Amino acid sequence: MNKWFLPLAVFGLGGLGLLALSDRGIEMLEAAARKLRQAPDSFLDWNDAAQSELDRLQQALERVAENLQVVQ
Repeated sequence: MNKWFLPLAVFGLGGLGLLALSDRGIEMLEAAARKLRQAPDSFLDWNDAAQSELDRLQQALERVAENLQVVQ
């Protein structure tokens, strides 16, 4: 594997260079950068939805626990 490291590294870096120099590659990199800038908002939205679901589950578990205490 050691003898393949340098050719693979050169091939990978060459591919990234080609991507950065082509028009389509530049468009793809700009689109990726836009998505990364929007990512925190998406994570915050997901976090709020997940927290709401966890709160709902917690309330349901508390009701189940109360019902189990009443039965005993």
